[in-house]
Amino acid sequence: MSFTADLEPEADAYWDAIVDHPMVQALGAGTLDDDPFRYWVRQDYVYLVDYARVFAHGAATAPDLDRMRTFADLLESTVETEMDLHREYAAEFGIGEAALEATDPSPTTRAYTDFLVRTATDGDFGDLVAAVLPCMWGFNETGKRLAADGLPDDDRYAEWIRTYAGDEFTELTEWCKDLADDVAAERTAADRERYCDLFRTSARYEYRFWDAAWRQEDWTL
Repeated sequence: MSFTADLEPEADAYWDAIVDHPMVQALGAGTLDDDPFRYWVRQDYVYLVDYARVFAHGAATAPDLDRMRTFADLLESTVETEMDLHREYAAEFGIGEAALEATDPSPTTRAYTDFLVRTATDGDFGDLVAAVLPCMWGFNETGKRLAADGLPDDDRYAEWIRTYAGDEFTELTEWCKDLADDVAAERTAADRERYCDLFRTSARYEYRFWDAAWRQEDWTL
């Protein structure tokens, strides 16, 4: 079995927990209050900045030109396209660009992005791929599972679901899963176990990212 096929039962447990979270349930139903989602949008913008740094590391450490080109494209699309779209989406919730730029990372956002950047900097290419996989895979699964129950009447939340359940994001997710399979197939059993541990950590942070938004987590000191 492939690396991601071996991971799938465990990964499904993480996606189940995310979809069952009250914030995600309310998003899917279209009943989510604006405040926790505004929090999520601002924190996700902060996250994207460091996510782009990870893609830059991916381009720098890719073992061949095809993978280098793909990570360079991901970096460009994140910085030039996705973040612009995120600003437009934030505006629908009354969040201006200045507010996005002024957002301080929450404890969870700081911990998650520090983990990703440290993994990209200190680990090998496979470590980086394993660490970013839960973000794509988890969002895609969340979007598809919510879409299967029908889109909410609130167009803002329906658009979020359409984006992550859509063909374009699904193709990106499948590419990342295939990449993880290819990289893991070339590595030792010890390497693959390390990749599993990195995947687990990121998947847990994915859940905690939603939970932090639901609680509108802040620094206590």
